[in-house]
Amino acid sequence: MTKLFILAAAYLLGSIPFALVVGKVGYGIDIREHGSGNLGGTNTFRVLGVKAGMIVTIGDILKGTLAASLPVLFAVDMHPLLAGIFAVIGHMYPVFAGFRGGKAVATSGGVMLFYSPFLFFTLIAVFFLVLYLSKYVSLSSMLAGVYAIVYTVFFTDDIPLMIVVSVLTAFIFYRHRANIKRIINKTEPKIKWL
Repeated sequence: MTKLFILAAAYLLGSIPFALVVGKVGYGIDIREHGSGNLGGTNTFRVLGVKAGMIVTIGDILKGTLAASLPVLFAVDMHPLLAGIFAVIGHMYPVFAGFRGGKAVATSGGVMLFYSPFLFFTLIAVFFLVLYLSKYVSLSSMLAGVYAIVYTVFFTDDIPLMIVVSVLTAFIFYRHRANIKRIINKTEPKIKWL
């Protein structure tokens, strides 16, 4: 029963739609009706600006971090990464926002921040390196996921981490399938600030 509580709590934490809350409370708009319609940091940056984008991104990261920490905080015999996966599912399909959520990137990163801080910070480095070279946020997110798989397979012997990183990267690619088509067609928007 306690394990079910942890998983449910992790899902509900992941379901907190920071982009929706910040948009409605701070700006009086439903961000799902603007830009890409996505409830994530990238769309928030584009529609509402840097301040709102930072708040949403940090919130989305930290809910993953908190969710992954729940088994430790409540001394429950459960792998933190399992709780983390449920938070990411909550972020993608949030019960509080009609099951229309974000693309799993920031919350997945938050899970890694708790479980493997070194991996988290190198993921950030890879993300910004690819972003600097390509100007595509979506491509940067996906290649950061690929890097995570390569890192865990070749530089760790942590089987649960390998499995979860692969699952999270699969989530990220699936949620970016429209972006992949636009990148191929050269219609994907590029950032202009880097």
